[in-house]
This record gives sequence, structure tokens and C-alpha cells, in this order.
Amino acid sequence: MANLIELRNIFKIYGEGLESEVRALDGVSLTIRQGEFVAIVGQSGSGKSTMMNVLGCLDIPTRGDYLLAGTDVRELTDKELSRIRNKEIGFIFQQYNLIQTLTVLENVELPLIYQGIKADDRYELALEALDRVGLSKRVKHKPTEMSGGQQQRVAIARAIATKPPIIMADEPTGALDSRTGHEVLEFLQQLNREGTTVILITHDNGIAATARRCVRLTDGKIVEDKEQEVDWF
Repeated sequence: MANLIELRNIFKIYGEGLESEVRALDGVSLTIRQGEFVAIVGQSGSGKSTMMNVLGCLDIPTRGDYLLAGTDVRELTDKELSRIRNKEIGFIFQQYNLIQTLTVLENVELPLIYQGIKADDRYELALEALDRVGLSKRVKHKPTEMSGGQQQRVAIARAIATKPPIIMADEPTGALDSRTGHEVLEFLQQLNREGTTVILITHDNGIAATARRCVRLTDGKIVEDKEQEVDWF
């Protein structure tokens, strides 16, 4: 598999040079190959959220190189970074981040609108994504009319509607019961089997154990990076 993501000696420093400076990432180097399923695990304050922000082009490192499919992210314009976030990476968050005043279908169509896709085409793509997560009959509902598990499935549909090569999931089961959380993880596994690169951010060792590879962070440093045997695959 080709290298998709390369972090080379990445630092993310807040208050650099001050006595109170915080090194959220402290010399991190990491390579993720195309088609991998990687869990990045760590407790609160470990740097995993900062790692997600850097990997997802939501934040730029203070120092170091980040190559995404061979492109140096630090050299990209804000417009180019926005295109990557919209087209190349699908985000799934713990709190769903749905717009409560929009219908399920309208929520899923949002990233497609940002891409400039025509109305008929984005309708079909959104409907296809909702069908994949079992919600094609709930397209006119509002998020407030749905359970937490259903809302998370809407968020997943929104993330996959653009067919991105990377899915980044930040604590995607954190607000769900164990059965629904298990279903979400199974769906991420299925996406990975189909060739999507999945990066799962979690504090939970049990959740991290569902990935083929586990990268553990402590105090902004990688302290473990190991391949794992996974029964689900």
C-alpha cells in the first residue's frame, strides 16, 4: 500500500517561547498507508485531539512536515485546505454536529452543496449515503425527531456522501449505548474493507482494539505503534 499520510517531526506548540508553553504534539512522526484502519488512542491531554486536527487539516503544525498524498499541507492556501476537508476527508464527531433546523436529507447534502454539485446529483448521492446507513425512509425527519444512534448514522451518511478516501472518526461511539456503538464500528470496518482509509480517535482501549493498528499518545508523543489481530475482519 502507498503512503497516504506522512508526519515528519511534527510539533504543535501553544504559547511557544513562554514559560507556560504547551507542546500538544512534541516531535511526532507517523506514516499511514492507503487503506489502513488506524486507532489513535490516548487519555485527556495526551494530544490525540490535536493530532486529529492536524491530520484533518483543521489546524496547521507549528513545525515539521505533513505530507498528504505527497502534498506538503503547510504550503497550501486556505482555499486548498478547505477543499481537502470537504472532498478528501469525511469527518464523524461524537456530538454529530447536525443542523437541527434542517432535515436529514438536507444535512447530508451540505458537503455536496459546498462542492458545487448540481441539485439532482447531490440528491441522489445523499439518498445513496442514507440508504447505506439504513435511513432512506427518514429523509424528511429533523435530527430532534431521531435517537442518538440514528443521528450518528446521519452524521456518517454526511461523511461518506462525497465518497472521500479518508474517514476520520473522533470518539464516534462516545454518546451511544454499547449495541449502537458496536454497529457504528462495524460500519467503519465495512468502509475500510471497501478501501477507505479509516482513522479512529479514541480514549477507549476496547474501541482501539477494533482497529488493525493502534498508535498510542502520551504527553504529545507516540509511545506505542503496533499492528493488531482483529477478529472482525
